[in-house]
Amino acid sequence: MAPKQQPQDAQTRDHSDQPLAAAEAQRRAAAGEPAQDDATPGDEQAPNVNMTPQMMYQLMNAELAFKKGDWQGPYLTLMSLAQQTKDPRLAKRATEMALAAKQSDDALAAVKLWRQLAPTSDEANQYYLGLVVVSDNLVEAENALKQRLAEAPPGARGLVMFQMQQLVMRAKDKEAAIVMLERLVAPYGNMMEAHVVLAQTALARGAKADAQREARAALQIKPDSEIAILTLAQVTEGEEQSAKVLADYLAAHPDAKDVRVAYARMLVNAKQYEAARQQFLTLDKAQPNNPGTLYALGILSMQMNDNKAAEDYFTRFVDVMDKTPDEERDPTKAVLILSQIAEERGDIPAALGWLDRLDTNDPKIQLGADLRRAQLTAKQGDLAGARKLLGTLKPEDPTEQAQVVLIEAQLLRDAGKSQEAFKLMEQGLKRFPDNMDFLYDYALMAEKLGKTQVMEKSLRKVIAKAPDNQHAYNALGYSLADRNVRLKEAHALIEKAQKMAPNDPFIMDSMGWVQYRLGKLDAAEAQLRKAYQLRNDPEIGIHLGEVLWKKGQHDDARKLWREAQAKDPKNDALKSTLSRLRASL
Repeated sequence: MAPKQQPQDAQTRDHSDQPLAAAEAQRRAAAGEPAQDDATPGDEQAPNVNMTPQMMYQLMNAELAFKKGDWQGPYLTLMSLAQQTKDPRLAKRATEMALAAKQSDDALAAVKLWRQLAPTSDEANQYYLGLVVVSDNLVEAENALKQRLAEAPPGARGLVMFQMQQLVMRAKDKEAAIVMLERLVAPYGNMMEAHVVLAQTALARGAKADAQREARAALQIKPDSEIAILTLAQVTEGEEQSAKVLADYLAAHPDAKDVRVAYARMLVNAKQYEAARQQFLTLDKAQPNNPGTLYALGILSMQMNDNKAAEDYFTRFVDVMDKTPDEERDPTKAVLILSQIAEERGDIPAALGWLDRLDTNDPKIQLGADLRRAQLTAKQGDLAGARKLLGTLKPEDPTEQAQVVLIEAQLLRDAGKSQEAFKLMEQGLKRFPDNMDFLYDYALMAEKLGKTQVMEKSLRKVIAKAPDNQHAYNALGYSLADRNVRLKEAHALIEKAQKMAPNDPFIMDSMGWVQYRLGKLDAAEAQLRKAYQLRNDPEIGIHLGEVLWKKGQHDDARKLWREAQAKDPKNDALKSTLSRLRASL
């Protein structure tokens, strides 16, 4: 492509040849990139060449064209200039352009020139190896990797092997790539890292016995290696056996941090939460401000219904993140959890305070936070302020618009303005007729107002249009059971919901309640106890208490009702239950 005619001043000015470094600075300015020091550590040694005005014009014009969306012309210009000047930075830039345009063949051609101009550049070699592997040019890749491994200093060779493993697994032909990797590390059988890589490749091939043999060979070479024992645990069959491998290692090497983290996570997966928490407490004692440990302890504490401990750990986590921000860790979720915990213990100002500390660029997260702020504002007694806040939210997505309407209706209902809330929902349904979540909530609100026919019609519409919505089946079944009508149908609906979500405690609660209505007290108790164990919710506790009361276990029933009252002193279901059964606390 012929360059455009140069500006007149560039042709006529008395312009001495400029070094390429000056042109590079101007190129960066044209590309909108930050300036770069001439002696940046790790840069290739640039040749001392002069750049003519013609070359400088081509370079700047190429950057401007690339910025406008053209890649091929600028790429060819950079390649030509790199060949003329022998400067590797231009070949590197051509590589970047081709990669940005997703032109792997052109990128490979550019990176080959880059390597030719800067044969000692580690960055150029990394680009080259990545491109030949991804393009499945495994013969060329094997030769380059073999040389790289041979030339690596003995102390760094193990790290090179792990880097090679990650690189090779990006190949399209995984099977051929694995075989190639096994050939590459085979000559280094005296190295622990080689056997770890071989164990991983054997596992990828499905050869578990080979994987275990290689992992044990790695440990024989270096018995205290954390990566070797982690590999052995990974390739060992059975979670209990894998956990034992790590537990035995920790008994001999109590300071092995990575192994302890892996062991703790295994315990979490096995739902051994207290044991897992003890492992993380050990890690916290050894390294008090580790954000990963603090976050894990917060999550585990919540899982164990220890909100006070969870609040302490999440607060420490957020404080650490404030002092030492980490791009890989986002405190947003922890801040939202802390707001929720503060709300649950009745400290609304603290809950709002945590929302004030939220710092996010995600519009969905911000919308969720604003909706919570409105709910908390209403909870403080300022319904007008909450509705005013909701009025300022103008999401473009219809689903999010429906969510704003739904929250406003809930605030009105909670404030005792049920008819106004229902009218708002009716108006919203005209705007969002195909939003099944909105229709579902409209049905529940209708039931609260005694409009059972509207409720049933709406839920059946949800079921017809979203047959995999287990909540609709459950809500309709529970409504029938709670009203003690059409119990056979109620049981069938809840049973269908439970098949879709067998571990949902609220569906278990519905199943227990319909069993109670059918007179099957033992089955009802079993379901409700399981539900209450999974979710310590007042409504579930009230239902379980009624079943126990009917079975004559009055003290146990009162204990559950007192727990429900402590969590929700104004619970209408509890008042209704006590009145209906003529029971007292």
